[in-house]
Amino acid sequence: MTRLLHVSSSPRGAASESLAIAGVFLDSYRQTHPDAEIDTFDLWDGSLPAFGPAAAGAKMAVFAGATPAGPQASAWQEAQGTFRRFAAADEYLFSVPMWNASVPYILKQFIDVVSQPGMVFGFDAERGYTGLLTGRKAAVVYTGAVWGADRGPAFGRDFQQPYFDDWLRWAGVTDITTIRFQPNLVTADAAAEREIVHTRARDAGKAF
Repeated sequence: MTRLLHVSSSPRGAASESLAIAGVFLDSYRQTHPDAEIDTFDLWDGSLPAFGPAAAGAKMAVFAGATPAGPQASAWQEAQGTFRRFAAADEYLFSVPMWNASVPYILKQFIDVVSQPGMVFGFDAERGYTGLLTGRKAAVVYTGAVWGADRGPAFGRDFQQPYFDDWLRWAGVTDITTIRFQPNLVTADAAAEREIVHTRARDAGKAF
């Protein structure tokens, strides 16, 4: 059975553009994948562990070939649990609103929790990093309200998609479907563009 994990990084619920688009994608996906298991991981639900001193110490212990102990062991177990849920999926859907030109901090926290040696990546002193999540594919919904590719630098920069796409590829996920909705909500009516993007999401869900 195919398992799709939807990782949501928006805290806005029914007011979220990224969640609305993800919902359209999933409705369409269910029609063509009736046997698929869909798991939604709301990063704001309180289950995402912190990655502080103990977890950082555990990561460096593992890098050094040692076994984390004490508080480090507990922190490592929490990171492993989050990773197991992530790695259990065959396919991913990420809803990623733009925050201050980049991704929400909760998504960066998720990345820092699961991006561990022997989990998301392998490392060789001569060859460097190797992504371990090969054979999977991802759909990413990127939204924003001010920045746009057709606007000047006064409207900001895009450190959202370049950063997140790079992380996916670094982790070994190279089959990426992108759905973008970034109208200038400050000056324009986005209704027409929203309709177009929802159609794209519907088509992408069917074809995914």
